[in-house]
Amino acid sequence: MSTATLKFIRLSPTKARLVAREVQGMNAEMALAALEFMPNKAAGIISKVIASAVANGEYEPEEVTILSCRVDKGPVLRRFRPRARGSASRILKPTSHIFVEVGTVVEEEKKKAAPAKSEKKVSEPAKEEPTEKKPASKAKKGTDLNDLKLLSGVGPAMEKKLNAEGITSINQIAEMSKEEIADLDAKIGIRGKIEDTWQKEAQELIKNNEKES
Repeated sequence: MSTATLKFIRLSPTKARLVAREVQGMNAEMALAALEFMPNKAAGIISKVIASAVANGEYEPEEVTILSCRVDKGPVLRRFRPRARGSASRILKPTSHIFVEVGTVVEEEKKKAAPAKSEKKVSEPAKEEPTEKKPASKAKKGTDLNDLKLLSGVGPAMEKKLNAEGITSINQIAEMSKEEIADLDAKIGIRGKIEDTWQKEAQELIKNNEKES
């Protein structure tokens, strides 16, 4: 892999990038041949930078690919043109920095493969950690049936809402009738959560607590 840089060229970066995009990723020999027949001013300049990058690496043009052809913005020269009534209009003359990187396909594949190996080494211990830790189940010995947060989706805010409606224990949810569930659902807006999920979980927690005791 080799590079070449040409700085402070009297050329607009916007116009030069149109040519740079065309040759990026091409074989160096084909790129040089294509640039030779382009009428743009940037084509001749970029062609010289590509030839310089190939020569710096002591390659043959047919052996290498243009990995990167970048055009950066340089300083802008400011000039003035005299106008009517003693005024002046500003003229901006932009400059560009051209950077070209060439290399063989084999070198590029080795460069990409190196970080991939290091990523695997880092990710291996991270994959083992979750297998060692088993998720703790909510139903443990000595379950506190007054703790509504044992039910899925019940946090501190929801627990306060249930307490405000007189629901303070899991036993109450397990023994609620359909009418009581519908009434509570309308007040809190849980959308069937009690009958579909919480009541079943509450009954299971009570059964498990009775077996353990």
